[in-house]
Amino acid sequence: MNFLVSGWRKAGNVPAKRAWPNRITAAAPSRTWTFFEGDWHDGNVPIMGPRTHAAWLGSMVFDGARAFEGVAPDLDLHCARVNQSAANFFLNPLVSVDTWLGLVGEGLKRFDRDAELYIRPMYWAETGSPGGIRHDPESTRWCLCIYEAPIPKPNGGAITLSPFRRPTAECAPVDAKAACLYPNNARAIIAAQARGFDNCLMCDMLGNVAELGTANVFMAKDGAVRTPTPNGTFLNGITRQRVIKLLRDAGVTVVEQTLTYADFQNADEIFSSGNFSKVSPITRIDERSLQPGPFYRKARELYWAYAHA
Repeated sequence: MNFLVSGWRKAGNVPAKRAWPNRITAAAPSRTWTFFEGDWHDGNVPIMGPRTHAAWLGSMVFDGARAFEGVAPDLDLHCARVNQSAANFFLNPLVSVDTWLGLVGEGLKRFDRDAELYIRPMYWAETGSPGGIRHDPESTRWCLCIYEAPIPKPNGGAITLSPFRRPTAECAPVDAKAACLYPNNARAIIAAQARGFDNCLMCDMLGNVAELGTANVFMAKDGAVRTPTPNGTFLNGITRQRVIKLLRDAGVTVVEQTLTYADFQNADEIFSSGNFSKVSPITRIDERSLQPGPFYRKARELYWAYAHA
């Protein structure tokens, strides 16, 4: 489903408003509105305390959608995925997809129609067992945060190989878009940037390429687009799936397969897909320069056309 800003409609089943306590609100990095406890709040609203399980032990899931140029592509899929992430993480998905969509519609009206926005529905656990660790699904809380976040310009970037790897389902909740997964990616990016790169390729536990530190990754070689097979170690992104479908529908061969770092070092072109930046080129891997290629340009063109369809 492709939502236009002009087509938002309010959904029902929204909790009643509560009196908002007089709590300190830190300044938000950009214009921000959050729906929490039955009402909209301006700025960086406090939603957790020091005893909140999620703040202490990371029991939180979220999703990220985009609104830009008056459209919000695949918003319904992002809202459905946050509910699936909650269920997979043993939280209670309390908000229907229709209600999420209705609240997003309300929130978007608080911004300029063409604003570039990040749309973040979230669930988290408020309490857990007396000794900590285990969270209580019955304590699940939620909010919807929408804020201005310009889409990065597709100027390209430099990547290298990270020594940090993506976990498997036996050692992390990789079947959910869980906040606790992201510190590992963060340290991979920090280490890569300290070495003079913008991002990095991360491998799975077998040493095969899984994703970039911030996005899914594609390469082109011998006239075909290739991308790592989703093997449960990284998020099979909604934008990734959309790009694959759009390219295939346009007659491009897209192969999901096991890929090594050497495959990327020898690629004709490399590009990324992700909700935050959408489709972006990679212009250097280690010391080898690359140019934004025809497959990248085709993927970006097709995605923008789809978003505005």
